[in-house]
Amino acid sequence: MIDAPDLETEEGRAAYRKELRGVGLPVRAAGLVLILLAAVFVVLASRGMLGLSEDAVVIGYGMLAFGWALVITAVFIRTRHHRQRMQTLNRETSL
Repeated sequence: MIDAPDLETEEGRAAYRKELRGVGLPVRAAGLVLILLAAVFVVLASRGMLGLSEDAVVIGYGMLAFGWALVITAVFIRTRHHRQRMQTLNRETSL
């Protein structure tokens, strides 16, 4: 982790928001992409397009569930990071 941001200034808060947006970004982006692909896959499979059978819908729902699991994991990663940063900040201000 980099030095704790100064949350008393607008620049410090903006820097911290930017830092938080980057935490878990690859996991969150992968989850969102998988959700979108799964939705398209389910629609195509349910209509029998591209030679997909109705059994392929189950695979699509599995992809959808895994995509949401990735998004929720990214939220937990970000929350854990925030909690650790705030503990670091509180330790530094109490010294």
